[in-house]
Amino acid sequence: MAAIAVPVNTRVFLLDIEGTTTPITFVKDILFPYIRENLEEYLSAHWEEDECKQDVHLLKKQAEEDLRQNKACPVHAVDQTVHTDEEKAIREVVDSVLWQMAADRKSTALKQLQGHMWRAAYVTGKIKGEVYPDVVPAVRRWRRGGLKVFIYSSGSVEAQKLLFGYSVEGDLLDLFDGHFDTNIGAKVESKSYENIAERIGCQPEEIMFLTDVTREAKAAEDAGVNVIMVVRPGNTELTEEERSHYRVLPSFNQLELSGNV
Repeated sequence: MAAIAVPVNTRVFLLDIEGTTTPITFVKDILFPYIRENLEEYLSAHWEEDECKQDVHLLKKQAEEDLRQNKACPVHAVDQTVHTDEEKAIREVVDSVLWQMAADRKSTALKQLQGHMWRAAYVTGKIKGEVYPDVVPAVRRWRRGGLKVFIYSSGSVEAQKLLFGYSVEGDLLDLFDGHFDTNIGAKVESKSYENIAERIGCQPEEIMFLTDVTREAKAAEDAGVNVIMVVRPGNTELTEEERSHYRVLPSFNQLELSGNV
């Protein structure tokens, strides 16, 4: 596939993670199963700590909001082996989290708890963040060309920093100028990209957003951001219409920066 030229006025690269910098399989086969398999044990071990209490508080607020919007977690029969109020409360949190994950929810409350659990796993070496081999050389090249590089993911900023800070290629955090998560807005809402441009201090048209999700691409496009669709193994197949509409990139190495350098 021929190289894709980046517009001369581009000042910023904005990168998605899952399916863009990092294989989808890493999230689906390593990160998410780690949460499911270790959630109850983690909550039991940290239940009385302030950070865990805050996570649980946010999850309860989310559950209350879901109730108001009729998106409530189905009520589960409490296991008869549960004897204490703490065990019952932990089981309720576990049920809520597993339900949210099964529904592929992107709530800030869920992402915050997951981020704290992943931190413990990264720090102890149980998990190392995966990045595609073309990512680091390309980002270094972009930075040499004077461009800024930011991450925008549904995963919390903390989770993003853990993935890149404890990656298979070592600590990569110096490669990025900043991180955004759902606190800036949902990735499928165009206003989020306007917020990001404002926060960075540039115009939307000076941003090049790389993602594998067409709904995100459309939202960014509606905000005036330039978009390239990343196609990686395991990503959702693009339709012919989508392929004809968007520039399509299988590897970061195929981005041509001659106009910027």
